[in-house]
Amino acid sequence: MERIDPLGIERIDSAGTAMWEEILRLVAQEGEANVLPARPEVQAVIHRFRSPGVPPLEKPREQGWLEQIGASVQQEWQSAKNALQLAADVFAWSVVDIFRHREQRKGSLAQQCAFLGMDALPIVALLSFVIGFIIALQTGVQMKNFSAAIFVADVMSFALVREFSPLFTAIILAGRSGSAITAEIATMKVSEEIDALRMMALDPIRYVVVPKFHALTLMMPILVTFSILAAEIGAILIAVGHLGIAPQVYLQRTLMVLEPSELFITYTKSVVFAWLIVVIAAHHGFQVRGGAEGVGRATTRSVVASILAIIVADAVFSLVYL
Repeated sequence: MERIDPLGIERIDSAGTAMWEEILRLVAQEGEANVLPARPEVQAVIHRFRSPGVPPLEKPREQGWLEQIGASVQQEWQSAKNALQLAADVFAWSVVDIFRHREQRKGSLAQQCAFLGMDALPIVALLSFVIGFIIALQTGVQMKNFSAAIFVADVMSFALVREFSPLFTAIILAGRSGSAITAEIATMKVSEEIDALRMMALDPIRYVVVPKFHALTLMMPILVTFSILAAEIGAILIAVGHLGIAPQVYLQRTLMVLEPSELFITYTKSVVFAWLIVVIAAHHGFQVRGGAEGVGRATTRSVVASILAIIVADAVFSLVYL
């Protein structure tokens, strides 16, 4: 053996240090080998638990800023490839499992629909009502100054159905349901339940992720519908109470503005948002490293990445269906 490269060691303890010294001893019996420096955190643990007489590892060379940027780009590129592979597996198994109900866990779809979707309904409805109330108030006051308060129904209907309700519902679910998915999968991986499923010849993606994928795909359009209704109720209260618009006039103009194509775009967008939430949450859950601290970091990254992806996807939809 000519060279020993410990850079692949990310974590080590006292038992690992003893094994490392045993490896060095066996290698030394066969001849000299070039031992490369380890990561600083690994080297610190080895130095703390090393046996007397064993020479310490050489201090690793610090990476320059260009090497750090390259390493970050390479890490993000590998993470993106893993996410695409996971998305392909999730989509493939989700289609297969539609026709193979007997191989699924009984009641898993209903359980996930209730946990990821129905339990989020109160917070989605409440926030949508408040958002509709505020937007109608701010918009109506400005329009009233130009004697155009009647058009608040047109603006609110178009904005709520086309943009605000799908976007806010997706952001709420990314924070609530997406974080729950990441925490569950990350905890299963830390506690080696994912490895146990593989030992039992069960695919973790099919067993854990696909039911959540189906559930959120079904529940997102329903939640968006309730979000639109709650936001419109808040807007009607402003229109009737503050702007003096009759309820039947507001509803008439709302129905006049909305077209089937608008609803098609809204529900298509909401389903895409649901897919992004599940895939990104599952990806960060499977990529977790460490214990409880790693689960927390993975959950935080999952929520941030999901919200960013939702906003970017919404911008793409806006450009395509302008």
